[in-house]
Amino acid sequence: MAKRFDKLGEDHIAFINAQHIYFTGSAAPTGRVNVSPKGMDSLRVLGPNRILWLNLTGSGNETAGHLAQDPRMTLMWCSFTTRPLILRAYGTARAVHRNAPDWAGLVAPFGDPLGARQVYVMTVDLVQTSCGYAVPFMDHAGDRDTLVTWTRDKGEDGLRAYWASTNSETLDGKPTGIGANLE
Repeated sequence: MAKRFDKLGEDHIAFINAQHIYFTGSAAPTGRVNVSPKGMDSLRVLGPNRILWLNLTGSGNETAGHLAQDPRMTLMWCSFTTRPLILRAYGTARAVHRNAPDWAGLVAPFGDPLGARQVYVMTVDLVQTSCGYAVPFMDHAGDRDTLVTWTRDKGEDGLRAYWASTNSETLDGKPTGIGANLE
């Protein structure tokens, strides 16, 4: 049932673009493995082997810390509607912080929203599809506005303080590089 590809095909990209949620996976050489659900308008497929995703401010910042130690990343999408399918993209990625020279160009497809911490640039080296027969049917009721409201209420200065107090280390005490956004 599972099939492997060395790049994203047009059908894969159409499937990705139709999903309302995706999941990210990262891990340092030691310590905890992180899996996070992502939504909103935070992902762009730029080509058959290149994906960007925008990391908005949240309660943790594990991916940035993991990528600083080991660039492995997995992204996963699964259909909750009529087409049973799971798609995983495996590869390597790097975190681009707000003060990096290439920030403006990489965040441009997302409009540089308030609360954007990093953009992740992923190079895909393996794509795998599998059946998804056990994934339940679920209806998409809409996106939440909670994060946008929380971010707006915090404001730029409040976000920087939050990054410094809450997002500067992984759960395992490793630096996330968010300090570059505070300078």
